[in-house]
Amino acid sequence: MLSRIAESMFWIGRYVERAEDTARILDVQTQLLWEAAPAQEEETCRNLLSIMGVGVEDDEPVDTATVLAHLVHDINRPTSVAANLAAARESARRARETLSEPMWEALNSTHRVVASGQLARMPLASVFTWVRDRVALVNGAADATMTRDEGWQFLVLGRFIERADMTSRLVATASFRSTAGSPWTSILRACGGHEAFLRTYKGLETDRGAAEFLLLDRLFPRSVVFSMSRAEQCLDNLEGGQRAGFQNDAHRLVGRTRADLEYRALSEVTADLPAEMERLQRTCAEATEAIGRRYFAGSEGTYWMGGRVS
Repeated sequence: MLSRIAESMFWIGRYVERAEDTARILDVQTQLLWEAAPAQEEETCRNLLSIMGVGVEDDEPVDTATVLAHLVHDINRPTSVAANLAAARESARRARETLSEPMWEALNSTHRVVASGQLARMPLASVFTWVRDRVALVNGAADATMTRDEGWQFLVLGRFIERADMTSRLVATASFRSTAGSPWTSILRACGGHEAFLRTYKGLETDRGAAEFLLLDRLFPRSVVFSMSRAEQCLDNLEGGQRAGFQNDAHRLVGRTRADLEYRALSEVTADLPAEMERLQRTCAEATEAIGRRYFAGSEGTYWMGGRVS
């Protein structure tokens, strides 16, 4: 496969996943921001922007509108939902001959809503629902109509590296949430996993159980371990299943991080949750750089939160 096609497929997976996960995080966080006391709004917004990889000056006023500009509507900011959907369509255009027609149509029609300004005119709650629905359509079209060749492997690899990164950012919000009761219920809902969690833990909600479910569950498709395992599988498929060791730095990074999470006691991981999640985000950034070096000759130098891919 041409390296430019492989690169485009990888970034389609990442851009689409980031748009959905950003919408999921904000759907929960904005509701909590509106309920928070005015004195807490700025601190909470700053923490949220920091976790999402957005830097703001200390003397810059920050409120809910600032968060929405950076993370939803401003197409010129690489962190926004609008920018990620536009970038996914541009990557799809470069790999048009590899995509199935239904997937291309889903991405293209989604981009038209962003480019025409319709997204900016939607009520905020409708924006988050629309983004989740459109991403489900894109991913469903890909799952149903694409052959499981190298292009598919790169698409899924990008999707699950991004999902591990974004789940870690969501889990990190548990460290600064100041709402009544446990913050984990809202985090589970943002992941779309609250019902699955209740079924798994027989209706018993505990902070420890929620952390274990989102970080370590091998069957929940948005857990960190599930996402890292799927990324490992894609890398193994791309390498043809080596008999001994790993020559791929990305495979080594992802596998080591996944094993470290699984074999350590949960209490050790949650003792300093923000630091652990930041370490996981660095791993995702370093793995992305390693993938670029190995597979994407003449890579474009794409900027990404957590690192620069070159």
